[in-house]
Amino acid sequence: MQWDIFCELIDNYGDLGVCWRLACDLHTRGQSVRLWLDDASHLAWLAPNASSSGIEVRLWSEAEHCYQAGDVLLEAFGCRPPAAVLAAGCVRKPLHINLEYLSAEDYVERMHGLPSPHTCADGSVWPTWFFYPGFTLFTGGLLREPDYEARRSAFDPHAWLQAQGIAPAASTTLVSLFCYEPPLLAAWLQLLLQSPQHHHILVCAGRAQAAFEQALRECGIAAGQKAAATLRWSYLPFMSQLDFDHLLWACDINFVRGEDSLVRAIWASKPFVWQIYPQDDGAHAPKLEAFMQAVQLPAAAQKWQGLWNGLQTERPSAEDWLALQACKPSYAAIRTQLAAQNNLGENLLAYAQSKRNVQAGEVTR
Repeated sequence: MQWDIFCELIDNYGDLGVCWRLACDLHTRGQSVRLWLDDASHLAWLAPNASSSGIEVRLWSEAEHCYQAGDVLLEAFGCRPPAAVLAAGCVRKPLHINLEYLSAEDYVERMHGLPSPHTCADGSVWPTWFFYPGFTLFTGGLLREPDYEARRSAFDPHAWLQAQGIAPAASTTLVSLFCYEPPLLAAWLQLLLQSPQHHHILVCAGRAQAAFEQALRECGIAAGQKAAATLRWSYLPFMSQLDFDHLLWACDINFVRGEDSLVRAIWASKPFVWQIYPQDDGAHAPKLEAFMQAVQLPAAAQKWQGLWNGLQTERPSAEDWLALQACKPSYAAIRTQLAAQNNLGENLLAYAQSKRNVQAGEVTR
């Protein structure tokens, strides 16, 4: 089938990250994919091999005069495709899917696969079908490439770190930091400064580095100043999706944010702390709680999720930090449980094929 995926960059490239992974996954399953972006510039670092991937990347501005409806029109995260696209869709009526945001809340299973009618200018109805990623068999599942496990098994963390110019001391705990502006960041750094354990923090580019530098200032550490013999950090450049996986595999603990990196942290099978995207109305709090219950995070890990997201006011202790590290078997069990389910790409493809077959039968009748 010919897929047209429309993606609008909203915040910090997460939407692009999910859409590119999905486009690649569908392509490996024999599908023809056009990815329509309002801003394609970030593919240069996110997916350096995009031009040779077999995926056709187009700009939204081109859709106004050159879009021709294919078999599946997928709008990611409720972005509304250009009017010309919707008008062309009303003529041919490709299967119209809205890929929603990831959540573990109860409504996801109820809403997954339901239609929403769209009335075209000629009065005909062209439904949009809601497809929800999720953590249960009654949702669309999570994105995971067919070759993921083979890549993870063949990965050499020492060689990768050396290639990045990072040489941690022996018995050092490696921690990746990919965050927004967590309120606990300075308190966490103070905790590490007082720890006899050696830590090396790998700080991702963008908002994470800006937040980290602000936290250093709050701890009284000037730019370029070494904090303590037991604490080191390295600033990373913007990383491709492949190298982001490598980062998570190389580290002992991963701090991640948003949707795409949460899923990658789950597959990495290491202890992680997730900073959910904060919302002004507080809707992120029940969403985080639903996730923790869905995957059955152990109590020590749940405490860190609450602290890191500003939902608890206490300061973390050294015992809390050690307890998080001791949760590694639980994180491995979560990964094993979720990996046993079909992944998002194959579920979405099967869903689209089923719906297209139904449409074809209705036309025949």
